Amino acid sequence: MILNHKTIWNEAKDYLFIALGLAIYTVAFTVFLMPYQIVAGGVTGLSAIIYYATGFHLENTYIIINGILLVVALKILGVKFLMKTIFAIFTLYFMLMFAQEIIPKQDNGLPFKLMGEGQDFMSMIIGCVLTGLALATVFMNNGSTGGTDVIAASVNKFHPNVSLGNVLIAADFCIIGSCMFFPQFGTYLERAHKVMFGFCVMAMENYTLDYIMNARRQSVQFMIFSQKWQEIANAIGTEMNHGVTILDGHGWYTGKKSKVLCILAKKNESVYMFRLIKMIDPQAFVSQSSVIGVYGEGFDEMKVKVKQEKKKMKIVFATNNQHKLSEIRNILGNRFEVLSLTDIGCQKDIPENGQTLNENALIKAKYVYDTYRINCFSDDTGLEVEALGGAPGVYSARYAGGEGHDSEANMQKLLHNLENKDNRKARFRTVIALIIDGKVKTFEGIVNGEIIREKRGGEGFGYDPIFQPEGYNQTFAELGVDIKNQISHRAKASQKLAEYLKTL
Repeated sequence: MILNHKTIWNEAKDYLFIALGLAIYTVAFTVFLMPYQIVAGGVTGLSAIIYYATGFHLENTYIIINGILLVVALKILGVKFLMKTIFAIFTLYFMLMFAQEIIPKQDNGLPFKLMGEGQDFMSMIIGCVLTGLALATVFMNNGSTGGTDVIAASVNKFHPNVSLGNVLIAADFCIIGSCMFFPQFGTYLERAHKVMFGFCVMAMENYTLDYIMNARRQSVQFMIFSQKWQEIANAIGTEMNHGVTILDGHGWYTGKKSKVLCILAKKNESVYMFRLIKMIDPQAFVSQSSVIGVYGEGFDEMKVKVKQEKKKMKIVFATNNQHKLSEIRNILGNRFEVLSLTDIGCQKDIPENGQTLNENALIKAKYVYDTYRINCFSDDTGLEVEALGGAPGVYSARYAGGEGHDSEANMQKLLHNLENKDNRKARFRTVIALIIDGKVKTFEGIVNGEIIREKRGGEGFGYDPIFQPEGYNQTFAELGVDIKNQISHRAKASQKLAEYLKTL
């Protein structure tokens, strides 16, 4: 992959501004928060709490905790995601160490109080504004300070419903609240005082961070009415590299048609936009309004998770019989993409020379799988009449003999053979043979009924006009496709097939 100069510059700029943000954070923490032993959230805050209580150097705790988190997160989030985080962690570590070396110390070893004695609250306000500014600078340049950010990103990856903000708030509450367990901070009342200060730090820091982030993202919408709309649109497109939408307008008072320009832009581009419009048409009518958010190319990314539709399983039904295909597709539903023999380029009339339905179904499925190496299934169906010893059975499709499958001739022969029979019990039986990755599985479906004495109904195919299923007073050809697909032999076998496929 070739990196152009713009990409390299953007990456370098990110690292430069991340470093600047971390420098501001270091100043805020060591000059305004540490001297007054003010606690904060995040790993830096936890490191400070340990330092205030034990004297163990803050930067050492910071790098140890982040090192452990990075080892875990590298496996979860990957190196690419953490590159700037790793840079930020080590940069902040060295900055904190350097700052504590050069800043004058109090008698207790903490940095000197720049704001003077008793100015805890004012120092906290200034420190939080600066840390909020620093974090915003880091985040706006695609960086992270590590620590609880890494924890939040890792949790969010496995539990998308748990937002990053909720994880960060929970972690900060736990870190700040831990002050209650350190007797070095004095009585319970004094510890509670320190905890409340910590919560104020968290609130102020987050408010500053949100304010700066939202101010940067704030967008506006311009509606421009001008006779020189073409010149203005061209100038905005070329000078500002902005997209322009042209709407058709109609003046109610003048009755004249006009063009209206609609532009979405960043708020900080407003002055330049007005200047450009005024240079072209000082008489232009311009409406500017704030918008809650603009998402898409050139603006913020739409950070919502979209449930991806599960990819349909492709499977071949070894037939070109459109009636069977339509029936099986309706039964299996949208989860499966059922292909026919024609769909895979198979023009061969696969012989059905087996002695049973199972053998015929397997012959067709095995031919397709061995030839095309694609998962497939095939069926064979037979009408089994009790008075005829199970005939026509495996020969149902060619019962009347001759070439092809002549449904009319088959029905006439069957009715003729049953003319003097009182026992007209019969059943349709379907066997489906499935081959998935070379493994064979068969499914059977049976529907009992009887053969009536004359054809009824115009739907269905094969023997449907003379077969009346048990419990109904209509033939398959009268019941219609919807009902047949719920009770038929093929429906029952296909349902078993579908249930099995869902387990794969």
